[in-house]
Amino acid sequence: MERVILQVTGPERVEFLQGLVTNRIGDAPCYAALLTPQGKYLADFLIVPRGDALLLDVDSGLADDLLRRLSMYKLRSKVDVAGSDLKVMRGTGDLPKGAVIDTRHDALGWRLYGDQGGDDGTDWDAIRVAHCIPQSGIELIPNDTFILEAGFERLHGVDFRKGCFVGQEVTARMKHKTELRKGLRTVLIQGSAPVGTPILKDEREIGTLYTQSGGQAIAQLRFDRVGPGMTAGEAEIHVP
Repeated sequence: MERVILQVTGPERVEFLQGLVTNRIGDAPCYAALLTPQGKYLADFLIVPRGDALLLDVDSGLADDLLRRLSMYKLRSKVDVAGSDLKVMRGTGDLPKGAVIDTRHDALGWRLYGDQGGDDGTDWDAIRVAHCIPQSGIELIPNDTFILEAGFERLHGVDFRKGCFVGQEVTARMKHKTELRKGLRTVLIQGSAPVGTPILKDEREIGTLYTQSGGQAIAQLRFDRVGPGMTAGEAEIHVP
């Protein structure tokens, strides 16, 4: 997973991002997303305060579009949004000096920003599947995913008390006025199938298969249709 670090600087950097992203920005790192006005996912990232800057740790495939959108929102705000040469080292062992905790889940360990990138050999897919943690570009699909269906509240990625953010109205309505009918879930899998394979039950499509590891997988499912007899290609799917 390649990551890019964007930097937001300037005296209004906190207020600027606070009005756009899904989480409250404070003195500690946090996980957040930028949404469309219709409440659909565009990008997710860790926001890390560092000196006079806010670092945005984002998937490389989403970085250019995120930079463009933040620059568009800048208008007359006293901020600057730019790329950086910082790299990301991550791991799950002892916390190195200067590293920060990945706030989504305890199992995701730490991240260190500097001249060296890479990781300590951790099986990240196994961790993500075991704890149903979506990844940019796989389970999190720009202009398609709704973050509550992707578990953002469980992953500490949205704060409904912080005030406005782009897409807040739709997101708040999904939380307070409707019951989620579909979402991500860790399932058991016998066999394997490509990411994106439809999950069928009684010849009807009820979901999509995503990351797989160790006999488990992340799947998006219609909760009201879950039951025995689910398949994805040649694989059998079971809900534990």
